[in-house]
Amino acid sequence: MISFEKPENFNPKFEVVSCFVEYDGKILLLHRQDYKPQGGTWGAPAGKIDPGENAEQSMIREIFEEIGLVVKPEEFIYIDKVFVRYPTYDFIYHMFSLKLNIEPVIQIRDNEHKDFQWIGPKEALKIDLIQDMDFCIKHFYNI
Repeated sequence: MISFEKPENFNPKFEVVSCFVEYDGKILLLHRQDYKPQGGTWGAPAGKIDPGENAEQSMIREIFEEIGLVVKPEEFIYIDKVFVRYPTYDFIYHMFSLKLNIEPVIQIRDNEHKDFQWIGPKEALKIDLIQDMDFCIKHFYNI
């Protein structure tokens, strides 16, 4: 369950950041390695916030670690946060957006992802996305 308001008895185990990296009207999605949780699905660059980091610092680190881009805080926009409740744990999910004017060279780490693609938001809803990514795409792109 995802909500914009903090649910009653919400107890987050961790916080996650995610970023819609956009170029030429398309978003960058990464194909998770099969042995990872929810392996074989597609998702935006994302990861857990490490101790001592804020959401912005974590997003900068994750973008570099997952796709090899160095970005500055003023280059991306904080979109929203949602409260996610799974059957066995809760977490907070922070969403960012990064619009690029030049197509970047994407360098994925083989131990994390097996491929990437640029895809339109509506088309992305037709592929096998990581759990709840469809909700985030619909929310951000008003689909």
